[in-house]
Amino acid sequence: MHIHFIGIGGIGLSALAKFLAGQGVKISGSDVSKSEITDDLAINFGAQITIPHHPNAVEGADMVIYSAVIRPNNVEYKRAKELGIKLLPRKEALKFILKDSRVFGVAGAHGKSTTSAILASILQESNALIGAISKEFGSNVRAVDSKDVVFEADESDASFLNSNPYLAIVTNVEPEHMEYYEYDEERFYKAYRDFLELAKLRVLNGEDEFLSKQGDLENIYLYPSKDIKDVEYILIDKKPHTRFKLRDFGEFDVFGLGFHIAIDAALAILAALELGLDIESIRENLLKYKGIKKRFDVVQNNGMVVIDDYGHHPTEIKATMNSIKEYAKLLGVNRIYAIWQPHKYSRTIDNLSGFVECFDGVDELTILPIWAAGEVEVDIDLKGAFSRYNLTMAERITKKDSKVYIYDKDGNTIKKYKDGLVVAFGAGDITYQIRGEK
Repeated sequence: MHIHFIGIGGIGLSALAKFLAGQGVKISGSDVSKSEITDDLAINFGAQITIPHHPNAVEGADMVIYSAVIRPNNVEYKRAKELGIKLLPRKEALKFILKDSRVFGVAGAHGKSTTSAILASILQESNALIGAISKEFGSNVRAVDSKDVVFEADESDASFLNSNPYLAIVTNVEPEHMEYYEYDEERFYKAYRDFLELAKLRVLNGEDEFLSKQGDLENIYLYPSKDIKDVEYILIDKKPHTRFKLRDFGEFDVFGLGFHIAIDAALAILAALELGLDIESIRENLLKYKGIKKRFDVVQNNGMVVIDDYGHHPTEIKATMNSIKEYAKLLGVNRIYAIWQPHKYSRTIDNLSGFVECFDGVDELTILPIWAAGEVEVDIDLKGAFSRYNLTMAERITKKDSKVYIYDKDGNTIKKYKDGLVVAFGAGDITYQIRGEK
């Protein structure tokens, strides 16, 4: 079978393409620009990649799967329609791709990528499809000869309802992506409830307000305030780790810093126990988790510390900032500089007060232009909103010669950081800027 993917460079669609390639399906795909992901697909998965979209790219395909951003006026979409090729949005394709698998679905507003990657490290014999690059296996996908799949289940378009979950882990539930749910909270929460009802096993954060009310379902609950004890932050080979005790199972070490990391790991541990793995194997395999790219991702640790973090919601940024402060203490670093690229006008407006609060404690804050992600531009007075900070409004940044440079619209250097700790937040192209790749 030959399946073509329109928008194959996205983290979600590329995961499905790689997974199917591992099952012997011929894959091809297209996107608007070349990227690390498209290169990986071409080199390591034998995919024929077309940049940019071209109508001829779909010819010969038995099925075309397209990402949520693709519209019916896309040249490949129109050509597939003309040729009578079956067209499926990613959301609907999940039913076809995962129907014969035993899926361990991880959902939640925050921490689902980390929890998915940790669970994949613990369950070494399972496939994995996650929404980030696991540093353990250097990809967003691990393909093995098994029916078991660790799957990061996405609530943003309710596609998690098509993921065929055998086990559901939910880290927390917080209204997000409300534009999809037409700002109807009842509809949003019902989607999570429906997801839980689909699963045979459930592991939930019992201190989440919504999840605590799902007691009529058969659930395994984690209560962090009483189940997780003696949390401490340590360095193992200069890398940040959280050490904690879980119930009566003893002590665990997991890559990353913060109580939220202990929660993510604990949920994965309880899920693995529910699936029959013994506690000593879980403890040992947990050490194989090396973090995920763009989540508390230490990209430089000589002279100056530079961290890339995907956080783009106040809850995520606040949690990471707490971890940053602990890491700075462990390293003996006394200056913290935050750089933020807001993601989407709608998210920035909806959560502005939260964003203003979550950078507390930084010595300097730099704000870059909002990454629109396809949205229409809206005027937001970020300079006024963040006036209490030692603030710089800038156009872009880069890292070179082990230093971080801040530029204005004309390309002039506003600031240069050569010591301390610099952390960059955002889900746009800031990850390439802070790595000196753009």
